[in-house]
Order: sequence, then C-alpha cells, then structure tokens
Amino acid sequence: MIIGDIQENMKLWQHEEAFGPVAAYSIAQNDDEAVRMANDTEFGLSAAVFTQDLRKGFAIAKQLQSGAVHINSMSVRDEPALPMGGVKSSGWGRFNTISGMNEFLVQKAVTWDD
Repeated sequence: MIIGDIQENMKLWQHEEAFGPVAAYSIAQNDDEAVRMANDTEFGLSAAVFTQDLRKGFAIAKQLQSGAVHINSMSVRDEPALPMGGVKSSGWGRFNTISGMNEFLVQKAVTWDD
C-alpha cells in the first residue's frame, strides 16, 4: 500500500510504526526539510536515502536519527555482519555481531582484599 502526501497531524507520520507492505511519503522542498521530517518521529529503526550524489547521501545519513541508514537500497535490509537495532522508541540495543552478544552481558566489578 502506498500512502501519499501524509501530513504531520496524521497517525502514520508520528505515532504508529508501520510494519508490512506500507510506503508512506511526503515531498520535502529541500534536504534540510527532508531530514527534519524524517527525524520528526518517536521511532528510528531504519531509514533509506535515494540519491545520485553519494557524498550527499552520506551527509544526510549522518543527520538521520536512525539505527540504520541504507543509501540507494531498501530499508529492510539486514546484514548479519553489521549490528542492527533502532533508536528512540524503535527497539533496545543491538543484535548481530559482537554488539549483539554484548547486549546479553552485564558487567560487574568485583574487588577483594587479602
């Protein structure tokens, strides 16, 4: 399902994390507005940037509040060799790689005196 021209007052914009075959979009006037719109949510699992200018894609990716950013690729891509997890209200911690293993550890300092 493709939902176009979503507005900031709609649930899909701000309050619901859509899982499934849903693509919602709104057209930004420039890159700064696009980043503001993308970050204007309580969620941050994954994002995608489509561009012909790879440098610009990386610059935008650095500004996005998301656990993963895919440039010129789908946002549901999960690479086992990379840590995966969201920010904000989209998940806790990371899975995959050593980062995922560390999520199961609890560090504890123990001292002793003879």
